[in-house]
Amino acid sequence: MNNPEEIANTFNYYFSTVADIAFGNIKGNNDSKDNMGPSNYLITNLNNTFSRINWKYATTYEINKIIKSLKTKNSYGYDKIPTKILKLSAPFIISPLTYICNKSLSSDVFCDRLKYAIIKPVYKKGDKLLTANYRPISLLTSFSKIFEKLIYSRLYKNISTNNILVKEQYGFRINSSTEAASYDVINEILKAMNSGQ
Repeated sequence: MNNPEEIANTFNYYFSTVADIAFGNIKGNNDSKDNMGPSNYLITNLNNTFSRINWKYATTYEINKIIKSLKTKNSYGYDKIPTKILKLSAPFIISPLTYICNKSLSSDVFCDRLKYAIIKPVYKKGDKLLTANYRPISLLTSFSKIFEKLIYSRLYKNISTNNILVKEQYGFRINSSTEAASYDVINEILKAMNSGQ
C-alpha cells in the first residue's frame, strides 16, 4: 500500500474502532435500558446538586505562567505554531490572549478550531505493515493547551472544594498515583487477613 490517502484511511479506521473492538461498543447502545450514557448516569446516580461554577477570570500573570509551563517543543498542531515560537512571542501576545481566554470563560464556549488535532501513528514494535503495531498521538495547537490548563485549574478547584470525587479516585489527581492505589489495596487486603476475614 503506497497511496498516502489509503494509508491515512486505514489508520483512521483502525484508531477509531480499536476501543470498540477491545472493550465492546463504548458509545453504548441507546436501545438498551441497562446501558445509559455518561450524562444520564451522573444525573441518575448523583443525589447532591452542586453550585454553578463561577469561572474566575484569568490574569496575564496566570497565562504567562501557563505558557512557561509548556514543554518547549518543535512539534505543532494544524496551526504550525510550536510551543517554542509561542514562548518567544508571549510578551507580544499575552494581553490579547488573556482577553480571548476570558471571553471564552465568560461565554462558556471553547472555540471549535481549538478542538482540532492532527493524529499521527507512532510505531511501537513488530511488523510495520500491521496497524495494530502503531499507537495514535494527537498533536494539538499550543493555544488549545493554554485553554485546557486554564479550565483544568478551575475545574479541579471546584471538584476539590465541593468534594465531588470519592477518595478512592486516584487517576488524574494531584498528589495521587497508581502506586498510592496499589498501596491502599494491599493495605486493605493485609488488614482483612490480619482480622481473620
